[in-house]
Amino acid sequence: MELDRIEVASEFKHLQIREIIQVPRFDEDGEPVLNDDGEPVFDSGGYHRRVLHCDMTLADDEHQEVKDKAEELWTDEVKSAWTTFQAEQEAERNPE
Repeated sequence: MELDRIEVASEFKHLQIREIIQVPRFDEDGEPVLNDDGEPVFDSGGYHRRVLHCDMTLADDEHQEVKDKAEELWTDEVKSAWTTFQAEQEAERNPE
């Protein structure tokens, strides 16, 4: 998938990722359509969306741009605030 967009959401710096799903184009004989350079031609198959939180471990094969943005934004302060927020939410859901 091709990275299309990274959006930063909330004070906790959630990364909203949008990727383009690329589908190979075939001719009427079922053969792949190639461009002038002999490379396959792809059509958009829509979008794949996902959200990453600062307490997540990014995959080794994550887009480098996403890794860079996470490293820039996911400071210790942001991570601490997110952990505190989650604990507060859990306490509200399960009062003792």
